[in-house]
Amino acid sequence: MTALNGPQERISRLHGEGPEVTEWDQQTFLRLVSTQLTPAQKDQVRHPLQSYPQQDAVLAVHWHPEFIPLELILERVNATFPNHRSQLIIPTQHNELMTLGPYAGVEIDCYSPEFDLKVQLLAHFAAPRIERAAAFRAMLARTFQYRATQLHELIDSILEPAMEDRVQKAADRTGASPELVHFVRVQVGKIRQLIERNASVTRPDMLKNKLLRNFFNALYDRYDPAVLHHAQLFLLAVKKIVKAEFNPSHFHRTHEVIEEVRGLGGCLVVPHPEQFWPILLADYDVDGIEVWNPQSQQYTEFLIHVVVRQNQARRNGDRPLLIFMGDDTHFGEKVVEPDRQDPEKAGRELGVQPAWDHISIAPKLRLAKADRSSLIDEYKQRLG
Repeated sequence: MTALNGPQERISRLHGEGPEVTEWDQQTFLRLVSTQLTPAQKDQVRHPLQSYPQQDAVLAVHWHPEFIPLELILERVNATFPNHRSQLIIPTQHNELMTLGPYAGVEIDCYSPEFDLKVQLLAHFAAPRIERAAAFRAMLARTFQYRATQLHELIDSILEPAMEDRVQKAADRTGASPELVHFVRVQVGKIRQLIERNASVTRPDMLKNKLLRNFFNALYDRYDPAVLHHAQLFLLAVKKIVKAEFNPSHFHRTHEVIEEVRGLGGCLVVPHPEQFWPILLADYDVDGIEVWNPQSQQYTEFLIHVVVRQNQARRNGDRPLLIFMGDDTHFGEKVVEPDRQDPEKAGRELGVQPAWDHISIAPKLRLAKADRSSLIDEYKQRLG
């Protein structure tokens, strides 16, 4: 492993860090997994940094409330779009069905054995339809529990000798020294202890991979920032290895999820398909394709073309595929201290999808007869 860049004294004291959980560690952990918002955090949610008074239609069918109350999110929406006249706002929490007003939604992890990949689907419903969704909720609960094991696998990858190869790969990729790896292991060991100690008071949905990132962010006031920045790069490298090697075959099969959603009268959208390209060839029974979101912008024009071509090939009487865009907002990021936020995620805003009006994309959308207002009307009709 390569030595850490910078003066040796920056890391010389890391070996002195003991594995014992301190009161500071305990209080920091409880703060990070708390779902109680301070008045300042509530204001952070209520007040967007920018408003769009000219936008009269709000489409938001791919976003994650996380632990933020929906009423606060709606206050933010009204402040962001003070003059909007139409809207379709459906929450899509990961593997957890949520209702907002007349609609319910979820983003589901699935497994497509045809091309051996984990994929994701957005499922949306008229709220009354999920009153008989016991089987579907059971599918989601199993998927939620399995996905949650990824955090434990990440922790094990850092701490367990049997997974040392993952640590070595991440250290080689990031130039992490043995001293830095030791420091990371001590802190991750504390996190493992804290999870176990506080299991009875911790909501399961707060135990995500980003818990490690947030805990290390809290250490910036206690250690050299250069060391912690390097530690974060190392952690990110391990996480990428874990995600790449995470076995998706325990998720429900994609066709099973589609059949269950259709059986309940729900609608389906493929989000960010460029993250699992073969899904465009799978001929799944879906209502639309998401051609843009903040982390999936490179192939928007190509994906519009794909939807147009597929619609041209459809038989008369078949409902056309719809063109969607998603903001993929994660509202938990809105209440992180500004200097500790993930800038990319923090910059996402519910209902803000600039590609609708982009100078080179808008003409192609017009040719495809796609815009926010008509999509809202059409999708509401399909939802029933």
